[in-house]
Amino acid sequence: MPSASAYRDKVIVITGASSGIGEEAAKQLAARGATVCLVARRADELARVQADIQAAGGAARSYPANLAEAAEIDALVARLSADWPKLDVLVNNAGRSIRRPLLESIDRPHDFERTMQLNYLAPVRLTLGLLPRLLAGGGGQVINVSSVAALMTTPRFAAYLASKSALDAFSRSLRIELADKGLHVTAINFPLVKTAMTAPTAVYKYLPQMEVAEAAGWITEAVASRRARHAPALALGFWWATALLPGPSLRLLARFYRRRLEKLKHKLDQEAPGAS
Repeated sequence: MPSASAYRDKVIVITGASSGIGEEAAKQLAARGATVCLVARRADELARVQADIQAAGGAARSYPANLAEAAEIDALVARLSADWPKLDVLVNNAGRSIRRPLLESIDRPHDFERTMQLNYLAPVRLTLGLLPRLLAGGGGQVINVSSVAALMTTPRFAAYLASKSALDAFSRSLRIELADKGLHVTAINFPLVKTAMTAPTAVYKYLPQMEVAEAAGWITEAVASRRARHAPALALGFWWATALLPGPSLRLLARFYRRRLEKLKHKLDQEAPGAS
């Protein structure tokens, strides 16, 4: 991990900071000398995280906002802009996941609309609103939290995958268009992380999951390195394969996931009450 000098006196906005990866990243960054602006819906949980950071000697301020509402994003931008003439980093971490087969989504277009609103439209609106403050010091940084699903097509996650792929594309456009202004943009493609968001999906307990502290460390490291992307090598390999040979690669992925799901279903059936 880089030295504390890479973080000292930086003002960092983190969404989804009331729990999970966002909370842990805020604590790691504050411990290294950054001032963290905590954003999430739950004011009581934000107050708890802020108190924890301050008790440990760090600097934090809370900004409750529901990022699913455009008006609240605009109000958040106004509050942050009034409080800080310059911002160093924006971490778009807040998001939602949904696991549902497409054939069960035929009458549920709102699944896609709600997921796109929080995972894509909200970070875009917040980023655009804060760009003047991020560029005020000659160039800041935007870190967009994405998923390996944007690189490695995954069945039953069409709504989630589409929203994170859109955020990835926005990250690339933002980086190349504002590079001459000094803006750095990082996309982080997390694998499964053991959080409250993944807990309701029973099959995940049979799959490898990254610990929250390690995932937050990727964000902390990205603030210092300003790399363009942080992703597992396997996901990048599938991304290249799909780009070069989309037909064969997607057929291979379909067979791989079908067999994996069959094995996971068998394990769940064995654990079901009354199973012999």
